[in-house]
Amino acid sequence: MAPRLLFPPSPLSRRHFLSSTGQTLATVALAQLLSESASHAEGNPGLPGLPHFPPKAKRVIFLFMSGGLSQLESFDYKPTLNQRQGEEIPKSVLGSKTPLGMSQLQAHFPLVGSAYRFAQHGQSGAWISDQFPHLSGVADELCFIKSLYSEAVNHDPALTFIQTGAPLPLRPSMGAWVTYGLGSDNRDLPAYISLVSNRPADQPLSSRLWDSGFLPSRYQGVQFRSGNEPVLYLKSPAGIDSAANRRMLDKLKHLHEAEHARVGDPEIQTRIDQFEMAYRMQSAVPEAVDLKAEPESVRTMYGPDVEKAGSFAANCLLARRLAQRGVRFIQLFHPGWDHHGGLPSGYMNGTQEIDQACAALIKDLKQQDMLKDTLVVFGTEFGRTSYSQGSISKTTGTYGREHHRDCFTFWLAGGGVKPGITFGETDEFGFNIASDPMHVNDLHATMLHLLGIDHERLTFPFQGRDYRLTDVAGKVAKSILA
Repeated sequence: MAPRLLFPPSPLSRRHFLSSTGQTLATVALAQLLSESASHAEGNPGLPGLPHFPPKAKRVIFLFMSGGLSQLESFDYKPTLNQRQGEEIPKSVLGSKTPLGMSQLQAHFPLVGSAYRFAQHGQSGAWISDQFPHLSGVADELCFIKSLYSEAVNHDPALTFIQTGAPLPLRPSMGAWVTYGLGSDNRDLPAYISLVSNRPADQPLSSRLWDSGFLPSRYQGVQFRSGNEPVLYLKSPAGIDSAANRRMLDKLKHLHEAEHARVGDPEIQTRIDQFEMAYRMQSAVPEAVDLKAEPESVRTMYGPDVEKAGSFAANCLLARRLAQRGVRFIQLFHPGWDHHGGLPSGYMNGTQEIDQACAALIKDLKQQDMLKDTLVVFGTEFGRTSYSQGSISKTTGTYGREHHRDCFTFWLAGGGVKPGITFGETDEFGFNIASDPMHVNDLHATMLHLLGIDHERLTFPFQGRDYRLTDVAGKVAKSILA
């Protein structure tokens, strides 16, 4: 009599299964894409019971300035720095704080003012530097948060902290949490899409920043790229038409269903749904990314860079098109803001790339009657110091600023946020928070609240505890809610 097995044979691996069916290499590549897809399976709109209460926002567009955009050159006007330029930062301002990062190597900490002029704009009187002439025109649509603070002062943990609510990797990103809770409004496109500007990066940007972490892989962000292949591995190889793909998928579905009946693994059903999603994406993606379909007047509003594939302007217009098609969370990454030296010229180059497009996105969403339920977020991983990194010239043309986690600025628009207001403020040196501090966890809690989610109730069990985006903290900033 044959010995009895204590454990049944394990199911075939995906690699073995696909190779044994004799499918094309394109099918294997497609399977790799699907394992990383953030799209919800058809018929899975989100978790039962969500949203927890009526949402103000249906979707998010997050404009992320990677590298540490200086709040002192943009939206946090501090004339004291110009008046006292070259003086050592007062010890009363530093307090007991020890300079962090590369500042530890400095012997002196001379204050340095902005090389740019500031003026008040709109009925709100928002202070905005002259490097944002277009954004100044929509000042009354913006809610400035000038009292954000983080727990990380180096780029990688700070980037990770903003994206996931924790400084260490392997936690789910914001977009993954949102799509896990709310699902998608479009059966033909991923619920969570990331766009990275096609420009030199001062800090590396990896897919870990839009990862699903310990959440199921269907919630991971899908990167759309510029060029002829917006989504890798989605195209069929030459000679394989849609009808052939359809026949292959029908046969593969039959095999998957037989395997599901044998082992009962729910991930097999998920795989079936994801293959169907990818099939629909083959026609939906080219249509969604076709910016030429937009009227010339709309493209002109975003500026000349909109004609450059992968530019920030093109990605902003694409973000509006994706939002219009029901994509839940769209994140734009624009690197180039790590100005330890040569800040005036480097900053000017950056603002010329983003200013008109940011303003155009706000106007475009409003014209489409979408701003009211689209939450637009603009921010960075940390701010910059009010003292110069190293010496400063008489013309201030060569100054730079060190990383500063203790206060920096975001702005929000639409999606249930009060327009034309400022939340929080910093001291006259722009070094410490003077009122209404907002931790990164508080920002996340507020964003989820606007989407109709109680941040304390959106959890996922992992390694013996329930995790959430806001960890064990987070307070909703109710005073900025419309």
